[in-house]
Amino acid sequence: MSGITFAVLDVTPEPYSVTPVLRARVGVASLEEMPVHAIALRCQVRIEPMRRRYDDEEAAGLTDLFGPRERWADTQRTFLWLHCATMLRGFSGATEIDLPLECTYDFDVAASKYLHALRNGSIPLLFLFSGTVFLKGTDGFAVQQIPWDREDHHELPVATWRALIAQHFPHTGWLRLHEDTIAALTRYKAAHGLLDFDETVGKLLGASA
Repeated sequence: MSGITFAVLDVTPEPYSVTPVLRARVGVASLEEMPVHAIALRCQVRIEPMRRRYDDEEAAGLTDLFGPRERWADTQRTFLWLHCATMLRGFSGATEIDLPLECTYDFDVAASKYLHALRNGSIPLLFLFSGTVFLKGTDGFAVQQIPWDREDHHELPVATWRALIAQHFPHTGWLRLHEDTIAALTRYKAAHGLLDFDETVGKLLGASA
């Protein structure tokens, strides 16, 4: 299906989702004369860190991912953020769809570490589209694949990402810990009469400073 194109028009937080979800508004156009019956659309969203500048505070937050700034020419590479998919209804000419992007704030995930380190500007994204196009043929339906070169770049404002996280995790985040570590923290909290794990970790950090 060489005559079909995709363009990311906007990305906004989904206001009514239980978990963090961004909604990408995508324009789809077909140059073929035959109407499109449906599309099973898949998309891979990647982050291209080399496409923007970073201040010193952001660079410090990215050390875990890319090392010191002098190594970035070798260590900064495009990396996967997420996979997503949706179904498009039939259309002729052009249409617009909402593509849900289900996000995580797990700090064991490289993308979460990267996004958390950013303070201003935008997040350089690369959308790679693929999937199956269903057309009305002479003997029923014809099936064609979306070419692998269908892609689009988008600059997602850091403020949009921070608004999404603030909506679901206001002034908080979460870390995945081994059960033995959780048990040890629980014992420490009880032994010192602390109210919660936030206070427990804060006391431990203060003791180690």
